[in-house]
Amino acid sequence: MFAHLLIATDGSELSHKALTGGLSLAKALQAKVTVYCAVIQYLPTTEFIVESPLEIMKQLEGVADQHLAVAQTLANSLKIPIETRKSIEFSAYEGIIECARTQECDLILMASHGRRGLTGLILGSETQKVLTHSKIPVLVFR
Repeated sequence: MFAHLLIATDGSELSHKALTGGLSLAKALQAKVTVYCAVIQYLPTTEFIVESPLEIMKQLEGVADQHLAVAQTLANSLKIPIETRKSIEFSAYEGIIECARTQECDLILMASHGRRGLTGLILGSETQKVLTHSKIPVLVFR
């Protein structure tokens, strides 16, 4: 049914749940897996910056690398080969969709943080944006 899964991670507890479920599904389907983490582009909003934007971006990329390393360790323990990808994005949902497209994935798996009401309106939901804009099917873990 599905031959190549993209599992999006942000390092959160819910995201880890999606990673675990996605890897289990991949094992059952004998599907190829790509795990993706978006690095959100840092834009300074003030002239009073303690660290340089370049240094902050290095730190953000390091955090993404840690999230992907956790995914790699979990996949290794389950004996599931995976590829990992990251990219610098202004919006995570665009990175998720683009990675799924370029890697030729046929299913995107991700968590939903369940933001609703005013919080959901202000912060937005990357999951909702992926659901709205992706032409590739999406499986949401809650």
